[in-house]
Amino acid sequence: MTAAAAAVEILKREGVTNAFGVPGAAINPFYRELKNVGGIGHTLARHVEGASHMAEGYTRAKAGNIGVCIGTSGPAGTDMITGLYSAIADSIPILCITGQAPTSKLHKEDFQAVDIASIAKPVTKAATTVLEAAQVPGVFQQAFHLMRSGRPGPVLIDLPIDVQLTEIDFDPETYEPLPVYKPSATRAQAEKALGFLLESERPLIVAGGGIINADASDLLVEFAELINVPVISTLMGWGTIPDDHELAAGMVGVQTAHRYGNATFLESDFVLGIGNRWANRHTGYNMEAYTKGRKFVHVDIEPTQIGKIFAPDYGIASDAKVALELFVEIAKEWKAAGKLPDFSAWAASAQERKATLQRRTHFDNIPMKPQRVYEEMNKAFGPETRYVTTIGLSQIAAAQFLHVYKPRHWINCGQAGPLGWTIPAAIGAATADPETPVVALSGDYDFQFMIEELAVAAQHKVPYVHVLVNNAYLGLIRQAQGGLGINFEVNLEFENINTPEIGVYGVDHVKVAEGLGVKAIRVEDPNKLGEALEQAKKMAVEFQVPVVVEAILERITNIAMSKTVDMSDVTEFEDLATEPGHAPTAIKALQV
Repeated sequence: MTAAAAAVEILKREGVTNAFGVPGAAINPFYRELKNVGGIGHTLARHVEGASHMAEGYTRAKAGNIGVCIGTSGPAGTDMITGLYSAIADSIPILCITGQAPTSKLHKEDFQAVDIASIAKPVTKAATTVLEAAQVPGVFQQAFHLMRSGRPGPVLIDLPIDVQLTEIDFDPETYEPLPVYKPSATRAQAEKALGFLLESERPLIVAGGGIINADASDLLVEFAELINVPVISTLMGWGTIPDDHELAAGMVGVQTAHRYGNATFLESDFVLGIGNRWANRHTGYNMEAYTKGRKFVHVDIEPTQIGKIFAPDYGIASDAKVALELFVEIAKEWKAAGKLPDFSAWAASAQERKATLQRRTHFDNIPMKPQRVYEEMNKAFGPETRYVTTIGLSQIAAAQFLHVYKPRHWINCGQAGPLGWTIPAAIGAATADPETPVVALSGDYDFQFMIEELAVAAQHKVPYVHVLVNNAYLGLIRQAQGGLGINFEVNLEFENINTPEIGVYGVDHVKVAEGLGVKAIRVEDPNKLGEALEQAKKMAVEFQVPVVVEAILERITNIAMSKTVDMSDVTEFEDLATEPGHAPTAIKALQV
């Protein structure tokens, strides 16, 4: 068979059932084998970067998935670099396959020939241009081994067109994936880590995305319940413990954080971090405020992560699932022996803060305040909802006001945060798990960056609801510019001569969305938003396409965050909740 056919056979035997991509001359032999060999569904993207983000959403939505994105030579590969960066930043395995000029032309500046392997190396676990056809099976086998071993991440394989077409000897029936390597904590290490609990009075668990990657959220909840210790989820770990659980203490940070989460953290004296990076939006830049007065144990699958941000009191290089299995085992033994301290008063204090330190969401202003949008989303979308979003004030406010109850139900590009990510990632997530309702969330600029991918969802009948909050502003950048005393090149308003009724909000998203084959509803009155969201859910099912609900916001709203990038110094720009009607969808009813 051809080397390209062997590659497709390996994809199938490694569990790949779906791919996302755009064909082109240099990758057409691979596409021929996708068709001839069969067994792998393909979603035709409108932009190759979109295909890479679809692959990300596909991986992130379901344990064990590895999304595959495919493009031709030259600009297709460079377009997918952003997806690779996003994936490696969040420890997400995706496989990027690119076509390439013939091996004899690689040094001759051939049309669309670029050294994509060198370009991709900093944002992948491995990037290889395969020069010998007989190496194709081994390179693909190694790619899956690398993606799954240690800290997960993406791989790029670049296939010159002559390599794809060369016939090789390959027996797919006897192919076997390579064993996956993951570091494992020892019993002695786990006992030493938990020994810090015995010396503490106000311990916390910080649950990171590594727990979700390890499919270990149930173990995390079991462990927290055994020791009766509150859990702080990171942005990537949101959903490891349900928001309404009595040990869920909120999120900590300088932006995507809760008032009660930060307050509880600052009262703690010991922090056990599992599968987290101590990312700067969580810790802030004032490391003294974050670390002073408390001890830290850090468990991470990647040894070089330990001590990267600050030196913990103890570190363990381990897969989160293996470590949590040991923690549960030891906690059960210690509990039976009466060795565990009673943290019930401390756990209760975290819930008291959760019931008192709340932000207001109920406003009747027209144009709408964004807080009201998230209140209505909480009413319309239940605990089965999977949210997908990237970056901006819309995402920051979402993390402050929405509720997540399950792992992989908050699909967020955490570190890279590329605008335009949301639509393709939502398509990938909905393709991976059509039974779970997907709700995407975008500001107007994120929405416009890759709006053409809506046509992909229309063509392939991928239904979901897309909430679009529109203030015709680069809101997060405007808010960041405030510290510099400028408001420059961030306003998107203009009077659309074709849609004068929307005033200065410029782009008519409803017309554009409908032109791309999906449904759209514009809402200006907050009291009509709930009805629109319910209608959107029904329309998505009826028409089997995305339904965009555009909420017209007031032009300027400042969302709570730290001006000094210090989690102990967060500015509240809007009114706080002082009576129950101010935050009707808060996890806990407001206590005043």
